[in-house]
Order: sequence, then structure tokens, then C-alpha cells
Amino acid sequence: MAEAGERLGVLLLRAGIISERQLTDALEVHKATGSPLGRVLVDLGYATQGGILSVMAKQIGIQYVDFSETRPDANAIAVVPRDLAVRYTLMPVKIVDDQLVVAMADPQNVLALDDLRIITGYEITSAISTKDGIVAAVEEFYKVATTMDQDDLGGPDELETVSLADMTEVTDEAPIVKLVNYIINKAVTDRASDIHVEPQEKDLRVRYRVDGVLHEMMRSPKSTQQAILSRFKIMADMDIAETRKPQDGHTALTIGGHQLDFRVSTLPTVYGERVVLRILRKDSIMLRLEDLGFLPGSLERFESSFRKPYGAILVTGPTGSGKSTSLYAAINVLNDPGKHILTAEDPVEYRLPGVNQVQTNVKAGLTFARALRSFLRCSPDIILVGEIRDQETAKIAIESALTGHLVLSTLHTNDAAGAVTRLTEMGVEPFLVASAVDCVLAQRLARRLCPDCKDEYKPPKQVLLDAGYAEDALPQSLWRAKGCKKCGGTGYRGRLGVHEVMLITEEIGDLTVREATAEAIRDVACQQGMLTLKQDGLEKVRMGRTSIEEIARVIV
Repeated sequence: MAEAGERLGVLLLRAGIISERQLTDALEVHKATGSPLGRVLVDLGYATQGGILSVMAKQIGIQYVDFSETRPDANAIAVVPRDLAVRYTLMPVKIVDDQLVVAMADPQNVLALDDLRIITGYEITSAISTKDGIVAAVEEFYKVATTMDQDDLGGPDELETVSLADMTEVTDEAPIVKLVNYIINKAVTDRASDIHVEPQEKDLRVRYRVDGVLHEMMRSPKSTQQAILSRFKIMADMDIAETRKPQDGHTALTIGGHQLDFRVSTLPTVYGERVVLRILRKDSIMLRLEDLGFLPGSLERFESSFRKPYGAILVTGPTGSGKSTSLYAAINVLNDPGKHILTAEDPVEYRLPGVNQVQTNVKAGLTFARALRSFLRCSPDIILVGEIRDQETAKIAIESALTGHLVLSTLHTNDAAGAVTRLTEMGVEPFLVASAVDCVLAQRLARRLCPDCKDEYKPPKQVLLDAGYAEDALPQSLWRAKGCKKCGGTGYRGRLGVHEVMLITEEIGDLTVREATAEAIRDVACQQGMLTLKQDGLEKVRMGRTSIEEIARVIV
């Protein structure tokens, strides 16, 4: 017993898990009490159970699995019943070359290995993990995914030639329903905004967009492709027989007690139909302006504009930069029984109580411009236009702002100053732009550093200068992404806005009338106190909200 303990101690020492002094202390307790050396080291706080297991696994030639760093594959989970995983304290990890890799607290449990081999039909490769880690993994990853028998799905040839009735029957089978439910539930748990289901040459790839960045979640065998895609289309009330044209659909599900809407789109590709589900969370659109990451000065400038009774407020930025969220947050502030608010949107993604929302329909002739003309006959106080896309919509929106309405809309430009020149390029008279537009908000979305694992460091001076900090205002220390279980190892959790708020002052109005360049307008706005997107982002880096790398990623 003592010799075995000493051998383990030497292995841990060589691996750098413990120091010589810690080994000496632990051996004394081990010899005095008779407790196993591994337990003594854990009790003394010198090592973790996982650290000890990883060294032991390497010594005996078996894989060690740390579930804080490894995400089990959904296909592996699907072939092992939950009750079996609980009974034998094991967790399926992945399927590789017809071998099912299973993490076990006791990898030498012959009974468990035999049961797994019989039930799954796979040869079993055992790995080792801590009991607590396996129990937590089973609890987390078996919430929705249960038994999935690949034999139930048929082979590739069978699925490619099934009739429409057969296809509907296949997609209603429990294994496919459970796998699709698992994909959706896992996306909601991981705070994803989109689910991308993408056919590849040899398999089906599923990716989640979390905090604006795509992450691969799983790959499914090619034999499951048609059934999985058809299941998504059935849920969104699409035509599953139509595979050559893009389709759009919608579905609503209750997950974890929350009602969620999903906008579903399909697109034919060379390997099959690609499906994208956009997850629409109603609580995300009920944010306050303070929750969007505004600096106090920028928030004050923005609020001073939309609290006026008339004028145009434009929010600019690329797709996915949070423009609609900012406008809805402003509408939430303005929404009271004394105001008549009308919106024209394409599509109406979120329903706002007390607000009259109109879904545009180009095929039926209901464009943004036509909706705006109708709005003006309904005596509104506030008008929200989803996007100014053409000259007609721009002119009506600007004229509405001049006739006593508060108009909020979005525009696709890179910065705030570019919005003014963009309107004149669209054919709106410069003097109308100068008179009607009151404020332009340009924004981007940056990932927020995970508060549980962000790492403070002192960056080199040249790095700070290259990032854009002034030499006389260099921060002493900054924070960077590290990664932990709570943030999925990315180092980021959630997003915050980076803003540029330009008020249309008399000087900027004069430049607009003279059709000055966007650069000239931006220079004057900065002199009048506007922070550029880069300056706003660097200030949030200084405050520890995000990182230099993230600001460099989202702002050119």
C-alpha cells in the first residue's frame, strides 16, 4: 500500500501536479492514517481529483475526459439510454470509426461494458473521468437527448428514395424528434441567437451563433440529414416536398417556461437544404437603454433627441449590430397610453404591447413607402420605420419628421456621419436632411468579457498606442479573455453596444447643406464632443467590459 502510494506521488511530482514539499507532507499523513495518498492530497488541497486521474490515466494508457473542456457529441448521447448512464456512472463522449468512447468512473466495470456493447451495437472504448464530473455531465446533456437508434433512421439510399408520406412518418419518429428538440434546447441553454443546420459532403453540421460568433456544436451522420431537415420544416409549417426553392417559416415553442419565437429559413445548396433558425427572445427586446452599454455622456446625447416631439432619429450599422434593439429600447421609454405609435417592419419579429405594428408585404404592394403614406392619415405621434431602403421611403420619412412626427428608422452606413451623406445620395434635398434629422446613432456589438474568468494584465506600451490610445492617457492595466465553464471556454459572455452619437447641430446642418464630405462632418462632430466608435470601444476596454482584441474585431 505504501509503495503504491509512493509511486503515485512520484508520478504526480513528475507531472508538476504537486511539489516535493507537498508530497512529503502528504506521505506523512498517508503513513500515519492509512488513507490512500490520492485522497490525502485532495483533502489537503494539494491536488484535485481530476488532476490525479489525468496522471493515472496517462500512466495506464487510457484517455482522461474533463467535461469542463469537452462537449459530448449528441450522436453518442443519443445511443446510450439515460438510465444506463446513471446506473453505471458513465457518460458517452463521441463515436469514432464505429467505436463508442465512454467516460466512466470505473473503466474496468466489465458488466457495464458488456451492457453498453449489447444495447448500442458499438465496440466500446472506455475513458476515465471523475464521478462528480460524470454526474454533472449526465444532468446537463441528458435534459432532452435520450435514446436514438441509428437503425431506426434507415440507410442513405433508403432516405433518398422515400415518398412524401414515408418522409413525414420518419420525421415523426421519437429519435428524430428528440434529436431536433435537443439541438433547439441546447441552443437556448447556450444563449445562441441562431441555429445553422448545414449539409456537408459526408455529414450534417450544426452550428450555433453565440454572442455574434459561430461555434460548431455537433455533426450528424449523412443518413440522418433528410429526416432532420424535414422535421425542422414541418415544425415551421413549410412544404417538405419543395427542396429546390428557398422557404421562410415561423414556429413558437415554450422552453424552460419561456415562450420563444423561431424564424426559420431554408436555402438549397449543392449538398442539400440549409436551415437557419433565428431565436427571438421577447425579454431581450424589453431592455432598458441603460442595459445596452451606453457611456453616460453618449446616453444623455441620445436621450435628448428622442424625447423631442418631432424630428428624425437614425440608427446605422451593419446587419446584426443591434439597431432594432436600440430602437425598441427607445420605444419602450416613449410608450405610454398618451402616445400613438405606429411601426412598419419587415418582418415583425417582436410584438410590443400598446404599439400598432404593421408587417410589410411587397408582393401585396404594402411597401415601407406605402405604409408610411397610410400612417400619416392615422394621426400618429411616433413612427418607426424598419429600414430606409429607397428614395421614396427616405423622402416620406424626412417629410414626416418635418410635419411634427417623431420618426425612428435604421440605415446601412459605416458611421454616423455617413448617414447624412447617404440620404443626400438617395435623392433627399440636403436642406431637408439638415432640418429634419436630429440625431444619428452608429453602433456595433462587441462581446462582453466573462466576469468570472477575465484576466487582468499590463499590456506593452506599443500595443496600447497601436490600439488607438493617446500617449498621455494610457491605461495602467487592462483585462483579457481567459475562458471557463460558465462562458463555454470563450472568455466572453453576453454582448454590449459600442456607440457613436452625432447630434445634428447648426454647424453640421450648414455642412450638410453645402454637401460636405462625411470626413468633414465627422471632424466637426468630434470637436463638439462626439466619441467615435473606436474611442467609445477603447473606453469600454479601459473599464474592463471588453478586450482590445474584440474591439479590433468589430471596428475597423
